[in-house]
Amino acid sequence: MGSGGQACDLVIFGAMGDLALKKLFPALYQLHRADLLSGDSRILALARRDYGPDEARRHIRESLAGQLHESSLEPELLDGFLARVSYLKLDFTDAPGYPVLGDWHRQGPGTNTLVFYYATPPGLYGRITANLCSAGICDDHTRVVVEKPIGHDLASSRELNDQLARVFLEENIFRIDHYLGKETVQNLIALRFANNLFASQWDQNHISHVEITVAESVGVEGRWSYFNSAGQLRDMVQSHLLQLLCLLAMDPPSDLSPDSIRDEKVKVLKALSPLTPERISSHLVRGQYTAGTAEGIPVPGYLEEEDAEGPSHTETFIALKVEIENWRWAGVPFYIRTGKRLPEKRSEVIVHFKPAPHYIFDPDQKHLANNKLIIRLQPDEGMALQILTKDQGLSRGMRLRQGPLELTFAEAFETDRIPDAYERLLLEVMKGNQYLFVRRDEVEFAWRWVDQLLANCEECGAHPKRYAAGTWGPVASIAMITRDNRSWYEDA
Repeated sequence: MGSGGQACDLVIFGAMGDLALKKLFPALYQLHRADLLSGDSRILALARRDYGPDEARRHIRESLAGQLHESSLEPELLDGFLARVSYLKLDFTDAPGYPVLGDWHRQGPGTNTLVFYYATPPGLYGRITANLCSAGICDDHTRVVVEKPIGHDLASSRELNDQLARVFLEENIFRIDHYLGKETVQNLIALRFANNLFASQWDQNHISHVEITVAESVGVEGRWSYFNSAGQLRDMVQSHLLQLLCLLAMDPPSDLSPDSIRDEKVKVLKALSPLTPERISSHLVRGQYTAGTAEGIPVPGYLEEEDAEGPSHTETFIALKVEIENWRWAGVPFYIRTGKRLPEKRSEVIVHFKPAPHYIFDPDQKHLANNKLIIRLQPDEGMALQILTKDQGLSRGMRLRQGPLELTFAEAFETDRIPDAYERLLLEVMKGNQYLFVRRDEVEFAWRWVDQLLANCEECGAHPKRYAAGTWGPVASIAMITRDNRSWYEDA
């Protein structure tokens, strides 16, 4: 085992937390299972728990058994993977404890690239980075991986980025947005720029409007305190949804190099039309869920969650009408929505194409005349193009029927599973490839737009509207799109 990949020493801060146990270790095991980890690659798990190495490995093994399908858990491979893992108890704020990390690295092959993964709250990033620096562990080749959110506004984002930049080169800072590792998101670039069928139609002359929906059926899941300080706008829109928007709207890059792609994404962020106080009422809807039902089970409202801490105006749902001020997208609205306690877990993009300039079929069916491209991120990753054909049968005349040309990745590529986003992202970190990661100026331009929006919401007193758990958000979000004589996809 272990013939593939660049040899790395991966040090995980916060290795006994949910992110590491539910995402990182399962992804690393799958890479090991697929022979994509070098035989010399090693993993050092760091946490504050007083575990011995065997106890830590047993805990990781039990977590993997709970996260992965039984067919993936091959005992010999699992033993081989856990043999890569060492464990150290470390107080991340205690600088004198850090030299042991350098000792561990030097005990390895000597040629492994050192990678630090901060699976911790962002408030610890600065302290960890300073302690690594004072211990003399890092050099110009050391990499670091950090999770969103990168700050909670532009000022804190700059502070965090400055802390990282004091020790790590920008080319070695990997800011993860796990949506960028999804197979379907990757395919947006191939779909748009490898197929002239779409590339030639991807502008305001041919596209009427675009919907981006990221719906969650769960509530805040015991994270009330964190979520209440962030809200859906900071937690989801600033990162995941603006990244999706950029990939959908960006101009063709000159090549597939990381900076060529990210340069085009930054141009989109710069061109976002600001939501001024005058436009807030028509372009934004905030919501907060109340008690309702989820999958037939009664669930509490946001303010009645077990760990709720009192009254709050934090939004658990947001719908936006976003416009991009450039030649390609003039007059094309992007309707974005995301929320918790919605009827189902679903992430998708719907691109609505304009109808033909002259319609010759049954006037009663004219509402069917625009094609739609449906891009599913979850569940069942894939794409479908809604087209019109003649209905079958001698008595049907030229009646039209709408149907999909569909590509479901799991079926089309005859695979039992689509790799998790973290598998791809961790592999690219170990290879040193930056194209799936977010550059500093991307983060900061996104925060600049979101900060202005939040300030204008505050000025207008735009408090969240109530919606029952298990529904598609406040009625006002339907009214927002209806004003433009359109409807959300599930309502069409």
